Amino acid sequence: MPHPDLLGHSAQFEKKIIKLADGLWSAVGFAASNVHMIEGKNSITIVDTSESTKAAENILNEFQKICSKPIGRIIYTHSHRDHISGATIFAANLDVPIIASHKFKSDLIGVDARIIAPNKSLGRRTQAQFGIGLTSDERVSLGCGPGERPMEGLGAGFLPPNIQITEDCDFDLDNLAARLILAPGETEDHMVVWLPEKRVIFSGDNWYHAFPNLYAIRGTNYRDFTTWANSLELLADLNPAVMAPGHTLPVFGDKKIQEVLHSTREAILHIMTHTAAGMDAGKSMDDIIASLILPANLKNKPWLGEYYGKVSWSARAFACGTLGWYDGNPTHLGTLSSKDRAVQISELAGGNEVLFKKAETSTNLQWRLELCDHLIALNYPAKKLKAETMIKLADQEINATARNTYLWEAKKILEEI
Repeated sequence: MPHPDLLGHSAQFEKKIIKLADGLWSAVGFAASNVHMIEGKNSITIVDTSESTKAAENILNEFQKICSKPIGRIIYTHSHRDHISGATIFAANLDVPIIASHKFKSDLIGVDARIIAPNKSLGRRTQAQFGIGLTSDERVSLGCGPGERPMEGLGAGFLPPNIQITEDCDFDLDNLAARLILAPGETEDHMVVWLPEKRVIFSGDNWYHAFPNLYAIRGTNYRDFTTWANSLELLADLNPAVMAPGHTLPVFGDKKIQEVLHSTREAILHIMTHTAAGMDAGKSMDDIIASLILPANLKNKPWLGEYYGKVSWSARAFACGTLGWYDGNPTHLGTLSSKDRAVQISELAGGNEVLFKKAETSTNLQWRLELCDHLIALNYPAKKLKAETMIKLADQEINATARNTYLWEAKKILEEI
């Protein structure tokens, strides 16, 4: 049974069209990410386009019930696939302006074959993180969006930007004044859309109702924590009355928006401060994380629940992003292979059979997983036990991406044995 708090968080993805203000709407719960519609004098602007052509079709159908004006332009807040993969549906094969940051960079544009990268590993880990192939009962959430949503045309409807924004600028959305603001955070190419007359901000993925995904377990480049925190302050300084994020429900009311933005920024800074202090004191990352909790004024904020990002993963990402993999302990300048280490552990335990019994009877599920890995390295039949342990861990997890990964990897193991 999934964690009840994770199930409760799914209220953030209830499928509906939400009116933000006169002429402004958000489509929430139709896909992993939200799509927004801005009505101008004679045309409309679409902000982000969802993850699939089918989701885009469903959203466009709902939008057209509200406003039949033609789509005049598309704005991408950033280059993640779940925001740019339905553009062909909204553009209707017309030559519409598609606007994005000049730093826009997506693997949908094409991968340079000369660049060496672990793309197969990235693909596998992406499938695990988002639970691709899990049943609806297993994949209850993405942490940032609904687990159950249309998958037809996933990643298929991308159109490249044809207008690049190189600096903050005023932009006319068909007789509606907007300001496009470069605000890097979850990605370097983030751009937010600010409507000053209506005091509405389309914030992309710089904020959503979950602990920020400062590190994605599928694998990402370092997401600069300081830059992200600064962009949250930038958004707060605009003093919006409505904030429409790229995931989860809009936030209404300037005081509430100030609270969620400042508290999220404070949480990021706390992780940075705590981790840096621990590193300066020569502590191991495991020990730094063991003592890392959010301050009392933050830990019970519902929008800082670890449904998507996770505090411990963030600390590791900050350490690696600032000083690299070496933790300052000379022991870690050398290494043992997984098998060599497993041989030593097995000898300490008194043999493989004893080691397996220790794993089988341990009530600490994390320790059981680690013992299983040693046994698997020794070709001892412990894969089934590892899979069963991951399934148990999944149901204890509030974090959707951890839950999906446990279940996805467990399913792969059980299919192989």
